[in-house]
Amino acid sequence: MDEGSAQPRYFNEMFEGDGVRAPYAALDGWSREMPPELRGMKQSEAEALFRRIGITFAVYGEGGDPDRLIPFDMFPRVFAADEWLRLERGIKQRARALNAFLVDVYKRGEIVRAGRIPAKLVYCNEAFEAAVVGFRPPRGVYSHVVGIDLVRTGPDEFFVLEDNCRTPSGVSYMLENREIMMRMFPQLFRENRIAPVENYPTLLRRTLASVAPIKCDAEPTVVILTPGHFNSAYYEHSFLADMMGVELVEGTDLFVEGDFVWMRTTQGPKKVDVIYRRLDDAFIDPLCFRPDSMLGVPGLMNVYRSGGVTICSAPGAGVADDKAIYTFVPEMIRFYLGEEPILRNVPTWQCAKADDRQYVLEHLPELVVKEVHGSGGYGMLVGPKADKATIESFAHLIRERPENYIAQPTLALSTCPTFVDEGIAPRHVDLRPYCLVGETVELVPGGLTRVALKEGSLVVNSSQGGGVKDTWVMAD
Repeated sequence: MDEGSAQPRYFNEMFEGDGVRAPYAALDGWSREMPPELRGMKQSEAEALFRRIGITFAVYGEGGDPDRLIPFDMFPRVFAADEWLRLERGIKQRARALNAFLVDVYKRGEIVRAGRIPAKLVYCNEAFEAAVVGFRPPRGVYSHVVGIDLVRTGPDEFFVLEDNCRTPSGVSYMLENREIMMRMFPQLFRENRIAPVENYPTLLRRTLASVAPIKCDAEPTVVILTPGHFNSAYYEHSFLADMMGVELVEGTDLFVEGDFVWMRTTQGPKKVDVIYRRLDDAFIDPLCFRPDSMLGVPGLMNVYRSGGVTICSAPGAGVADDKAIYTFVPEMIRFYLGEEPILRNVPTWQCAKADDRQYVLEHLPELVVKEVHGSGGYGMLVGPKADKATIESFAHLIRERPENYIAQPTLALSTCPTFVDEGIAPRHVDLRPYCLVGETVELVPGGLTRVALKEGSLVVNSSQGGGVKDTWVMAD
Protein backbone atom coordinates (compact mmCIF):
# COMPACT_ATOMS: atom_id res chain seq x y z
CA MET A 1 0.00 0.00 0.00
CA ASP A 2 2.69 2.44 -0.94
CA GLU A 3 1.36 5.98 -1.24
CA GLY A 4 3.60 6.54 -4.22
CA SER A 5 5.84 9.52 -4.76
CA ALA A 6 3.11 12.16 -4.50
CA GLN A 7 3.94 15.12 -2.28
CA PRO A 8 3.31 15.65 0.52
CA ARG A 9 3.75 12.14 1.88
CA TYR A 10 1.03 11.11 4.28
CA PHE A 11 1.40 9.05 7.42
CA ASN A 12 -0.11 5.62 6.81
CA GLU A 13 -1.48 4.41 10.13
CA MET A 14 -1.04 0.74 9.27
CA PHE A 15 2.37 0.63 7.65
CA GLU A 16 5.77 1.84 8.84
CA GLY A 17 8.71 1.32 6.52
CA ASP A 18 8.40 -2.23 5.18
CA GLY A 19 6.42 -3.50 8.15
CA VAL A 20 3.02 -3.31 9.79
CA ARG A 21 2.56 -1.07 12.83
CA ALA A 22 1.77 -3.02 16.00
CA PRO A 23 -1.87 -1.90 16.47
CA TYR A 24 -2.75 -3.27 13.01
CA ALA A 25 -0.86 -6.56 13.24
CA ALA A 26 -4.05 -8.62 13.61
CA LEU A 27 -5.62 -7.04 10.53
CA ASP A 28 -2.79 -7.67 8.07
CA GLY A 29 -3.47 -11.35 7.50
CA TRP A 30 -7.24 -10.85 7.80
CA SER A 31 -7.31 -8.30 4.98
CA ARG A 32 -4.83 -10.10 2.73
CA GLU A 33 -6.55 -13.46 3.03
CA MET A 34 -10.06 -12.17 2.36
CA PRO A 35 -11.06 -13.16 -1.20
CA PRO A 36 -12.59 -10.38 -3.30
CA GLU A 37 -15.88 -12.27 -3.56
CA LEU A 38 -16.12 -12.60 0.24
CA ARG A 39 -15.30 -8.92 0.65
CA GLY A 40 -18.06 -8.02 -1.80
CA MET A 41 -20.52 -10.29 0.00
CA LYS A 42 -19.65 -8.79 3.39
CA GLN A 43 -19.95 -5.25 2.04
CA SER A 44 -23.41 -6.06 0.69
CA GLU A 45 -24.31 -7.60 4.05
CA ALA A 46 -23.22 -4.43 5.86
CA GLU A 47 -25.27 -2.24 3.53
CA ALA A 48 -28.30 -4.49 4.01
CA LEU A 49 -27.93 -4.21 7.79
CA PHE A 50 -27.67 -0.43 7.63
CA ARG A 51 -30.75 -0.28 5.42
CA ARG A 52 -32.75 -2.69 7.57
CA ILE A 53 -31.93 -0.78 10.75
CA GLY A 54 -32.66 2.49 9.01
CA ILE A 55 -29.29 4.19 9.44
CA THR A 56 -29.53 7.09 7.03
CA PHE A 57 -28.58 10.73 6.96
CA ALA A 58 -30.36 13.49 5.09
CA VAL A 59 -29.07 15.93 2.50
CA TYR A 60 -31.53 18.62 1.51
CA GLY A 61 -31.64 20.93 -1.47
CA GLU A 62 -30.23 18.46 -3.99
CA GLY A 63 -33.52 17.01 -5.30
CA GLY A 64 -34.78 13.45 -5.07
CA ASP A 65 -34.97 11.44 -1.89
CA PRO A 66 -32.88 13.25 0.76
CA ASP A 67 -32.39 10.14 2.92
CA ARG A 68 -29.17 8.34 2.05
CA LEU A 69 -27.33 5.29 3.26
CA ILE A 70 -24.06 6.37 4.81
CA PRO A 71 -21.09 4.59 3.20
CA PHE A 72 -19.52 2.11 5.61
CA ASP A 73 -15.97 0.83 5.23
CA MET A 74 -15.25 -2.54 6.83
CA PHE A 75 -11.55 -1.93 7.45
CA PRO A 76 -11.40 -0.66 11.07
CA ARG A 77 -9.21 2.12 12.27
CA VAL A 78 -7.02 1.08 15.23
CA PHE A 79 -5.34 2.89 18.12
CA ALA A 80 -2.92 1.35 20.59
CA ALA A 81 -3.82 1.68 24.27
CA ASP A 82 -1.06 4.22 24.95
CA GLU A 83 -2.07 6.33 21.93
CA TRP A 84 -5.62 6.47 23.21
CA LEU A 85 -4.54 7.32 26.76
CA ARG A 86 -2.87 10.49 25.54
CA LEU A 87 -5.90 11.42 23.42
CA GLU A 88 -8.25 10.78 26.32
CA ARG A 89 -6.27 13.04 28.65
CA GLY A 90 -6.16 15.81 26.04
CA ILE A 91 -9.87 15.58 25.23
CA LYS A 92 -10.92 15.68 28.88
CA GLN A 93 -8.61 18.64 29.48
CA ARG A 94 -10.15 20.51 26.57
CA ALA A 95 -13.74 19.75 27.64
CA ARG A 96 -13.05 21.04 31.17
CA ALA A 97 -11.51 24.25 29.84
CA LEU A 98 -14.35 24.91 27.39
CA ASN A 99 -16.93 24.56 30.16
CA ALA A 100 -14.91 26.80 32.48
CA PHE A 101 -14.82 29.41 29.72
CA LEU A 102 -18.60 29.27 29.28
CA VAL A 103 -19.28 29.68 32.99
CA ASP A 104 -16.85 32.60 33.06
CA VAL A 105 -18.11 34.57 30.06
CA TYR A 106 -21.72 34.35 31.21
CA LYS A 107 -20.69 35.58 34.68
CA ARG A 108 -17.71 37.89 35.32
CA GLY A 109 -15.77 37.43 32.08
CA GLU A 110 -12.41 37.22 33.84
CA ILE A 111 -10.62 35.89 30.76
CA VAL A 112 -11.79 38.92 28.78
CA ARG A 113 -10.89 41.32 31.61
CA ALA A 114 -7.42 39.79 31.67
CA GLY A 115 -6.99 40.57 27.98
CA ARG A 116 -6.59 36.93 26.99
CA ILE A 117 -9.56 36.92 24.56
CA PRO A 118 -10.93 40.00 22.73
CA ALA A 119 -14.33 41.07 24.13
CA LYS A 120 -15.76 41.56 20.64
CA LEU A 121 -15.18 37.91 19.72
CA VAL A 122 -17.25 36.82 22.71
CA TYR A 123 -19.94 39.40 23.31
CA CYS A 124 -20.63 40.29 19.66
CA ASN A 125 -20.67 36.63 18.67
CA GLU A 126 -24.00 35.51 17.22
CA ALA A 127 -23.83 32.37 19.40
CA PHE A 128 -23.59 34.40 22.62
CA GLU A 129 -26.98 34.28 24.36
CA ALA A 130 -27.81 37.28 26.55
CA ALA A 131 -30.74 35.29 27.95
CA VAL A 132 -28.39 33.22 30.16
CA VAL A 133 -26.05 35.97 31.35
CA GLY A 134 -25.62 35.62 35.10
CA PHE A 135 -27.00 32.08 35.18
CA ARG A 136 -24.89 29.14 36.31
CA PRO A 137 -26.25 25.77 35.14
CA PRO A 138 -26.21 22.72 37.45
CA ARG A 139 -22.64 21.62 38.30
CA GLY A 140 -21.35 24.52 36.19
CA VAL A 141 -21.72 22.52 32.97
CA TYR A 142 -22.83 24.22 29.78
CA SER A 143 -21.65 21.63 27.26
CA HIS A 144 -22.57 18.11 28.36
CA VAL A 145 -21.52 16.32 25.16
CA VAL A 146 -18.33 17.73 23.64
CA GLY A 147 -17.35 16.39 20.23
CA ILE A 148 -13.67 17.07 19.52
CA ASP A 149 -12.66 16.67 15.86
CA LEU A 150 -9.09 15.36 15.61
CA VAL A 151 -6.68 14.66 12.79
CA ARG A 152 -3.38 12.84 12.80
CA THR A 153 -0.32 13.77 10.77
CA GLY A 154 2.33 11.44 12.16
CA PRO A 155 3.06 8.68 14.70
CA ASP A 156 2.82 11.10 17.63
CA GLU A 157 1.24 14.13 16.01
CA PHE A 158 -2.43 14.90 16.63
CA PHE A 159 -4.23 18.20 16.06
CA VAL A 160 -7.67 19.46 17.07
CA LEU A 161 -9.53 20.69 14.01
CA GLU A 162 -12.54 22.06 15.88
CA ASP A 163 -14.68 21.75 18.98
CA ASN A 164 -18.39 20.93 18.96
CA CYS A 165 -20.08 22.11 22.15
CA ARG A 166 -23.74 22.28 21.10
CA THR A 167 -25.25 19.08 19.75
CA PRO A 168 -22.46 17.04 18.10
CA SER A 169 -23.95 14.28 15.99
CA GLY A 170 -22.66 10.94 14.75
CA VAL A 171 -22.49 8.87 17.94
CA SER A 172 -25.15 6.47 16.61
CA TYR A 173 -22.79 5.61 13.75
CA MET A 174 -20.00 4.92 16.25
CA LEU A 175 -22.26 2.42 18.03
CA GLU A 176 -23.80 0.84 14.94
CA ASN A 177 -20.42 0.51 13.19
CA ARG A 178 -19.24 -1.59 16.13
CA GLU A 179 -22.44 -3.67 16.21
CA ILE A 180 -22.20 -4.47 12.50
CA MET A 181 -18.50 -5.33 12.67
CA MET A 182 -19.15 -7.70 15.57
CA ARG A 183 -21.93 -9.39 13.61
CA MET A 184 -19.90 -9.79 10.43
CA PHE A 185 -16.46 -10.63 11.86
CA PRO A 186 -16.98 -12.16 15.32
CA GLN A 187 -13.65 -13.98 15.11
CA LEU A 188 -11.77 -10.65 15.07
CA PHE A 189 -13.33 -9.74 18.41
CA ARG A 190 -12.63 -13.18 19.88
CA GLU A 191 -8.98 -13.01 18.86
CA ASN A 192 -8.31 -9.39 19.88
CA ARG A 193 -8.85 -7.40 23.06
CA ILE A 194 -10.82 -4.43 21.73
CA ALA A 195 -12.13 -1.91 24.26
CA PRO A 196 -15.95 -1.71 24.22
CA VAL A 197 -18.03 1.33 23.27
CA GLU A 198 -21.45 -0.23 23.87
CA ASN A 199 -21.89 1.41 27.27
CA TYR A 200 -22.08 4.94 25.79
CA PRO A 201 -25.90 5.21 26.18
CA THR A 202 -25.61 4.18 29.84
CA LEU A 203 -22.89 6.79 30.43
CA LEU A 204 -24.90 9.44 28.58
CA ARG A 205 -28.00 8.82 30.67
CA ARG A 206 -25.93 8.88 33.85
CA THR A 207 -24.33 12.16 32.77
CA LEU A 208 -27.70 13.75 32.03
CA ALA A 209 -29.21 12.55 35.31
CA SER A 210 -26.21 13.94 37.23
CA VAL A 211 -27.05 17.50 36.15
CA ALA A 212 -30.67 17.43 37.33
CA PRO A 213 -31.95 20.89 38.38
CA ILE A 214 -32.07 22.09 41.97
CA LYS A 215 -35.86 21.65 42.13
CA CYS A 216 -35.64 17.95 41.23
CA ASP A 217 -36.34 15.96 44.40
CA ALA A 218 -36.64 12.44 42.96
CA GLU A 219 -35.16 10.23 40.25
CA PRO A 220 -34.83 12.69 37.34
CA THR A 221 -36.98 12.21 34.25
CA VAL A 222 -34.83 12.63 31.14
CA VAL A 223 -36.18 13.20 27.60
CA ILE A 224 -34.63 13.86 24.20
CA LEU A 225 -36.13 16.85 22.40
CA THR A 226 -36.04 16.46 18.61
CA PRO A 227 -37.10 18.86 15.85
CA GLY A 228 -38.92 15.91 14.27
CA HIS A 229 -38.49 13.26 11.62
CA PHE A 230 -37.54 15.77 8.91
CA ASN A 231 -34.30 16.58 10.75
CA SER A 232 -31.14 15.11 9.22
CA ALA A 233 -30.14 13.44 12.51
CA TYR A 234 -33.59 12.12 13.47
CA TYR A 235 -32.41 8.51 13.27
CA GLU A 236 -29.80 9.29 15.91
CA HIS A 237 -32.33 11.01 18.17
CA SER A 238 -34.67 8.01 18.13
CA PHE A 239 -31.75 5.56 18.41
CA LEU A 240 -30.37 7.22 21.55
CA ALA A 241 -33.80 7.52 23.15
CA ASP A 242 -34.33 3.80 22.60
CA MET A 243 -30.85 2.87 23.88
CA MET A 244 -31.21 5.05 26.99
CA GLY A 245 -34.79 4.02 27.70
CA VAL A 246 -36.08 7.60 27.69
CA GLU A 247 -38.88 9.35 25.81
CA LEU A 248 -38.26 11.01 22.45
CA VAL A 249 -40.39 14.15 22.36
CA GLU A 250 -41.14 17.07 20.09
CA GLY A 251 -41.96 20.56 21.29
CA THR A 252 -45.70 19.93 21.13
CA ASP A 253 -45.31 17.02 23.57
CA LEU A 254 -44.11 19.40 26.30
CA PHE A 255 -45.71 22.35 28.04
CA VAL A 256 -44.91 24.73 30.87
CA GLU A 257 -47.16 25.06 33.88
CA GLY A 258 -46.13 26.72 37.11
CA ASP A 259 -42.43 26.27 37.83
CA PHE A 260 -41.94 23.11 35.77
CA VAL A 261 -41.96 21.53 32.31
CA TRP A 262 -44.46 18.74 31.78
CA MET A 263 -44.71 15.93 29.23
CA ARG A 264 -48.06 14.82 27.86
CA THR A 265 -48.58 11.09 28.39
CA THR A 266 -51.53 8.71 28.17
CA GLN A 267 -51.50 8.61 31.99
CA GLY A 268 -51.59 12.39 32.29
CA PRO A 269 -48.88 15.07 32.63
CA LYS A 270 -45.45 13.97 33.85
CA LYS A 271 -42.79 16.38 35.11
CA VAL A 272 -39.59 16.55 33.05
CA ASP A 273 -36.30 17.33 34.79
CA VAL A 274 -33.61 17.07 32.09
CA ILE A 275 -34.02 17.84 28.39
CA TYR A 276 -31.31 16.60 26.02
CA ARG A 277 -32.18 18.96 23.21
CA ARG A 278 -31.20 18.28 19.64
CA LEU A 279 -32.35 21.56 18.15
CA ASP A 280 -30.64 24.93 17.88
CA ASP A 281 -30.88 27.69 20.49
CA ALA A 282 -33.02 29.86 18.23
CA PHE A 283 -35.87 27.33 18.23
CA ILE A 284 -35.93 26.29 21.92
CA ASP A 285 -38.45 28.84 23.20
CA PRO A 286 -40.46 31.20 20.97
CA LEU A 287 -41.04 33.53 23.92
CA CYS A 288 -37.28 34.04 24.36
CA PHE A 289 -35.70 33.45 20.97
CA ARG A 290 -37.33 33.18 17.52
CA PRO A 291 -41.02 34.00 17.92
CA ASP A 292 -41.91 32.03 14.78
CA SER A 293 -40.44 28.76 16.11
CA MET A 294 -42.90 25.87 16.06
CA LEU A 295 -40.31 23.41 17.40
CA GLY A 296 -39.72 24.62 20.93
CA VAL A 297 -41.63 25.02 24.19
CA PRO A 298 -43.10 28.43 25.10
CA GLY A 299 -41.85 29.51 28.53
CA LEU A 300 -39.09 26.88 28.70
CA MET A 301 -36.35 29.43 29.38
CA ASN A 302 -38.16 30.88 32.40
CA VAL A 303 -38.33 27.41 33.96
CA TYR A 304 -34.68 26.79 33.06
CA ARG A 305 -33.46 30.00 34.70
CA SER A 306 -35.53 29.35 37.82
CA GLY A 307 -33.96 25.90 38.34
CA GLY A 308 -36.99 23.84 37.32
CA VAL A 309 -35.39 22.02 34.39
CA THR A 310 -31.92 21.43 32.92
CA ILE A 311 -31.30 21.89 29.20
CA CYS A 312 -28.39 19.89 27.76
CA SER A 313 -26.36 21.33 26.21
CA ALA A 314 -27.16 24.71 27.72
CA PRO A 315 -28.37 27.59 25.57
CA GLY A 316 -25.36 29.74 24.73
CA ALA A 317 -22.85 26.88 24.65
CA GLY A 318 -22.17 27.61 20.98
CA VAL A 319 -20.00 30.61 21.74
CA ALA A 320 -17.27 28.17 22.84
CA ASP A 321 -17.10 26.28 19.54
CA ASP A 322 -17.01 29.25 17.20
CA LYS A 323 -14.06 28.85 14.84
CA ALA A 324 -12.67 32.25 15.81
CA ILE A 325 -12.87 31.37 19.52
CA TYR A 326 -11.15 28.04 18.70
CA THR A 327 -7.81 29.79 18.35
CA PHE A 328 -7.95 30.76 22.04
CA VAL A 329 -8.69 27.31 23.53
CA PRO A 330 -5.00 26.70 24.43
CA GLU A 331 -5.11 30.00 26.32
CA MET A 332 -8.29 28.85 28.10
CA ILE A 333 -6.48 25.72 29.27
CA ARG A 334 -3.65 27.78 30.71
CA PHE A 335 -5.96 30.40 32.22
CA TYR A 336 -8.53 28.13 33.90
CA LEU A 337 -6.61 24.92 34.53
CA GLY A 338 -3.05 26.17 34.95
CA GLU A 339 -1.87 23.45 32.54
CA GLU A 340 -0.20 23.27 29.16
CA PRO A 341 -2.41 21.91 26.35
CA ILE A 342 -1.95 18.20 25.69
CA LEU A 343 -3.46 18.43 22.21
CA ARG A 344 -2.41 21.14 19.79
CA ASN A 345 -4.54 23.45 17.69
CA VAL A 346 -3.96 23.75 13.97
CA PRO A 347 -2.12 27.05 13.29
CA THR A 348 -4.86 29.51 12.33
CA TRP A 349 -5.03 32.91 10.65
CA GLN A 350 -7.95 35.17 11.54
CA CYS A 351 -9.00 37.09 8.46
CA ALA A 352 -10.42 39.87 10.65
CA LYS A 353 -6.80 40.82 11.42
CA ALA A 354 -5.23 42.90 8.65
CA ASP A 355 -1.85 41.13 8.65
CA ASP A 356 -3.47 37.68 8.76
CA ARG A 357 -5.89 38.63 5.99
CA GLN A 358 -3.09 39.85 3.73
CA TYR A 359 -1.18 36.59 4.23
CA VAL A 360 -4.28 34.50 3.54
CA LEU A 361 -5.17 36.38 0.36
CA GLU A 362 -1.61 35.97 -0.90
CA HIS A 363 -1.56 32.21 -0.15
CA LEU A 364 -5.12 31.03 -0.86
CA PRO A 365 -4.01 28.19 -3.20
CA GLU A 366 -2.08 26.65 -0.28
CA LEU A 367 -4.64 27.06 2.55
CA VAL A 368 -7.92 25.74 3.87
CA VAL A 369 -10.41 28.56 4.45
CA LYS A 370 -13.46 28.05 6.69
CA GLU A 371 -16.51 30.08 7.57
CA VAL A 372 -16.45 30.93 11.27
CA HIS A 373 -20.00 29.59 11.72
CA GLY A 374 -19.87 26.95 8.95
CA SER A 375 -20.30 23.20 9.40
CA GLY A 376 -20.67 19.95 7.50
CA GLY A 377 -17.89 20.73 5.03
CA TYR A 378 -19.86 23.62 3.52
CA GLY A 379 -18.54 27.17 3.21
CA MET A 380 -15.00 25.83 2.97
CA LEU A 381 -12.16 26.23 0.50
CA VAL A 382 -9.46 23.56 0.15
CA GLY A 383 -6.93 25.65 -1.74
CA PRO A 384 -4.74 22.91 -3.26
CA LYS A 385 -7.86 21.17 -4.67
CA ALA A 386 -9.68 24.33 -5.85
CA ASP A 387 -9.77 25.83 -9.33
CA LYS A 388 -8.86 29.43 -10.07
CA ALA A 389 -12.47 30.65 -10.21
CA THR A 390 -13.27 29.20 -6.78
CA ILE A 391 -10.15 30.76 -5.27
CA GLU A 392 -11.03 34.15 -6.72
CA SER A 393 -14.58 33.81 -5.38
CA PHE A 394 -13.28 33.14 -1.87
CA ALA A 395 -10.88 36.06 -2.11
CA HIS A 396 -13.87 38.30 -2.83
CA LEU A 397 -15.81 36.85 0.12
CA ILE A 398 -12.87 37.37 2.49
CA ARG A 399 -12.42 41.00 1.42
CA GLU A 400 -16.16 41.60 1.80
CA ARG A 401 -16.58 39.98 5.25
CA PRO A 402 -13.14 39.22 6.68
CA GLU A 403 -14.48 38.56 10.20
CA ASN A 404 -16.48 35.64 8.77
CA TYR A 405 -13.42 33.56 7.84
CA ILE A 406 -10.37 31.84 9.26
CA ALA A 407 -7.63 30.00 7.37
CA GLN A 408 -5.38 27.09 8.21
CA PRO A 409 -2.53 25.26 6.49
CA THR A 410 -3.46 22.18 4.48
CA LEU A 411 -2.51 19.41 6.88
CA ALA A 412 -1.11 16.13 5.64
CA LEU A 413 -3.96 14.08 7.15
CA SER A 414 -3.07 10.50 7.97
CA THR A 415 -4.49 7.67 5.90
CA CYS A 416 -6.02 4.37 6.89
CA PRO A 417 -6.38 1.27 4.69
CA THR A 418 -9.81 1.26 3.08
CA PHE A 419 -11.65 -1.24 0.92
CA VAL A 420 -12.18 0.18 -2.58
CA ASP A 421 -13.22 -1.37 -5.90
CA GLU A 422 -9.60 -2.16 -6.78
CA GLY A 423 -8.84 -3.80 -3.43
CA ILE A 424 -7.30 -1.92 -0.52
CA ALA A 425 -6.04 1.66 -0.71
CA PRO A 426 -5.15 4.44 1.74
CA ARG A 427 -7.80 7.09 2.35
CA HIS A 428 -7.71 10.15 4.60
CA VAL A 429 -9.48 9.97 7.98
CA ASP A 430 -10.40 12.10 10.97
CA LEU A 431 -11.83 11.22 14.39
CA ARG A 432 -14.64 12.56 16.57
CA PRO A 433 -14.62 11.21 20.14
CA TYR A 434 -17.55 12.15 22.39
CA CYS A 435 -16.67 13.49 25.82
CA LEU A 436 -19.46 13.44 28.44
CA VAL A 437 -19.39 16.17 31.08
CA GLY A 438 -21.55 16.04 34.18
CA GLU A 439 -20.70 15.02 37.72
CA THR A 440 -17.61 13.47 36.13
CA VAL A 441 -15.81 13.83 32.80
CA GLU A 442 -15.58 10.59 30.81
CA LEU A 443 -15.57 9.15 27.33
CA VAL A 444 -15.75 5.70 25.82
CA PRO A 445 -12.55 4.36 24.18
CA GLY A 446 -13.21 5.15 20.55
CA GLY A 447 -15.25 7.57 18.48
CA LEU A 448 -16.52 8.18 14.99
CA THR A 449 -13.88 7.77 12.32
CA ARG A 450 -14.90 9.50 9.11
CA VAL A 451 -13.13 8.59 5.89
CA ALA A 452 -12.79 10.51 2.63
CA LEU A 453 -13.68 7.78 0.15
CA LYS A 454 -12.71 9.80 -2.90
CA GLU A 455 -9.05 9.31 -3.80
CA GLY A 456 -7.00 12.31 -2.71
CA SER A 457 -9.93 14.03 -0.99
CA LEU A 458 -9.38 15.61 2.43
CA VAL A 459 -13.11 16.24 3.06
CA VAL A 460 -14.55 13.48 5.23
CA ASN A 461 -18.08 14.79 5.87
CA SER A 462 -20.86 12.38 4.87
CA SER A 463 -22.69 15.26 3.18
CA GLN A 464 -19.61 15.67 0.96
CA GLY A 465 -19.18 12.00 -0.01
CA GLY A 466 -17.37 10.69 3.06
CA GLY A 467 -17.99 7.40 4.84
CA VAL A 468 -17.49 5.90 8.30
CA LYS A 469 -15.37 3.18 9.94
CA ASP A 470 -15.39 1.29 13.20
CA THR A 471 -12.76 2.69 15.58
CA TRP A 472 -10.83 0.23 17.74
CA VAL A 473 -8.83 0.97 20.84
CA MET A 474 -6.74 -2.06 21.76
CA ALA A 475 -7.01 -2.91 25.44
CA ASP A 476 -3.83 -3.36 27.52
